Amino acid sequence: MAYRAASPIEVMPPPGPRKYWTRRGIAEWLAERLSEDGLALVGIDHGFSFPLAYFQRHHLGLDWPEFLNDFQRHWPTDQDEMYVDFVREGVYGNAAARLGSARWRRLTEVRARAKSVFHFDVQGSVAKSTHAGIPWLYRLKRQMAEHVHFWPFDGWHIPPEKSVLTEVYPALWSRSFPRADRDDHQQDAYSIAAWLRRADDEGFLSDFFDPKLEQDERRTAEIEGWILGVI
Repeated sequence: MAYRAASPIEVMPPPGPRKYWTRRGIAEWLAERLSEDGLALVGIDHGFSFPLAYFQRHHLGLDWPEFLNDFQRHWPTDQDEMYVDFVREGVYGNAAARLGSARWRRLTEVRARAKSVFHFDVQGSVAKSTHAGIPWLYRLKRQMAEHVHFWPFDGWHIPPEKSVLTEVYPALWSRSFPRADRDDHQQDAYSIAAWLRRADDEGFLSDFFDPKLEQDERRTAEIEGWILGVI
């Protein structure tokens, strides 16, 4: 987490039996922060939506809130003691009815040279974190819709009174900042917070919220989502 006047700091998980943050803990912490006075920009390192081919394959309307609701019903990875592999293996949920192909990539992934959100079990994959995280976006959307703008699904331009949640890709920025003694995950988180702070401080953040896209590309990105910083 970073403030305008201070470099990023690591926020430690609350005291308890678990050494690390859980997704539930992060979602609850974010909801608390986003309910406070002041505005925030939150970058999350996983996909917020899927390629258009997924919507076509499963006969879904081109509507992001509908997608979130449908996905959570088939992949209930926000339930207690639930893991993505439990759903993949058919123990819970109904993954077989909502599968994708690793050959499918969103337009933003093509631009960023990022892996598909369906490319599991390989180094650098975000498939598991995406399938684990989307139901928590659904919860935050239902809980925080009045306070938070989910970019670009709620529109490309940010209302001045709202905080923002957006997808980010640390590989774009992690080498731009000294590593110090941070591990890979810490460096990813640090670099995103530092980059967002710098972009805001230097006044070019608004450029990233308006990527250079043709009209048909923009309509696609309004369903598939877009990685902030990919232009």
